[in-house]
Amino acid sequence: MKKTVLLLLLAALLGVNVQAQVNWQTIEQASKVDTRTNKKLFFIDFSTSWCGWCKKMDRETFSDPVVAAILNKYYIPVHFDAEGTSTFTWNGTKYTNNRGSGQKPQTHPFTRAILGQKIGYPSFAIFSRTGSLTQILQGYQSAYDFSMVLWYFCSGDYQRYTFEEYQRIFQEEIKPDMMKKLGLAR
Repeated sequence: MKKTVLLLLLAALLGVNVQAQVNWQTIEQASKVDTRTNKKLFFIDFSTSWCGWCKKMDRETFSDPVVAAILNKYYIPVHFDAEGTSTFTWNGTKYTNNRGSGQKPQTHPFTRAILGQKIGYPSFAIFSRTGSLTQILQGYQSAYDFSMVLWYFCSGDYQRYTFEEYQRIFQEEIKPDMMKKLGLAR
């Protein structure tokens, strides 16, 4: 324990980037959030155990301090096994994957309901504070690009700018304020 604390302190003093962690919830936990008092957006990461790009997102994007800070502060982040067997109710609809033991994995009905015909991994869904679908994102995203997209929605900037305009002004006009609000400004 002392070695771990010492190594973290040394890393901080040397400016080494220690990986951040997203505080993932299960879909069952997120589905029980009281949407009448909820102040955060819902973020669902649809992934599978066999998806290489999903693993790369976990290693490189979700471990980024900015991405983790945005997800933890402004979203209810859910890591969802898109081929899993969980049973839950989302927005009044019950979802269950009745795959029997020994059967090959099949896409969970919730995955099909949200992603429709465009099933691919990784995929991400952003839901409003009340649980209605706002946006679907698909494919691997770098930490920088993903932080921009996450901030675009949680800040409400999607109501003020087109995404093309937002991309042009993000680095100079948006990101400095974002970093301050996240407590990550230097």
